[in-house]
Amino acid sequence: MLDGDDLRSGLNRDLGFSQTDRSENIRRAAEVAKLLVKRGLIVIVATISPLETDRRLARSILSGWPFLEVFIDTPLDVAERRDPKGLYALVRQGRLQSFTGVDAPYEAPRRPNVRIDTTTVDPHDAVDVLLAHLRSR
Repeated sequence: MLDGDDLRSGLNRDLGFSQTDRSENIRRAAEVAKLLVKRGLIVIVATISPLETDRRLARSILSGWPFLEVFIDTPLDVAERRDPKGLYALVRQGRLQSFTGVDAPYEAPRRPNVRIDTTTVDPHDAVDVLLAHLRSR
């Protein structure tokens, strides 16, 4: 699994949150995933990918390899209530800017391969949904 926070604290620590840097973050994650997939691993990339163009780029980088777009669908108000890092509070206080879905754009996937509505599915069941989808392929 390639976790977005882990990537941002290591490989992508030189990137900020401008749109250009966000796109580069997704590109790098896709390139690392491709290296691992080519070696026979199943790779889950857990990042916030706010723009359709970036998700399309990731898919093109992995062209020729299985690629599933999974939309973990959580409404903004629910994400704010669940916020374990307190980031939404910082945004609302004006201490953090360019935050996805608040003051930076977010384009929900139009046709993801898998959509998990976190308001109706708990995390354990969400994993089961994802695994069932993988097994079916």
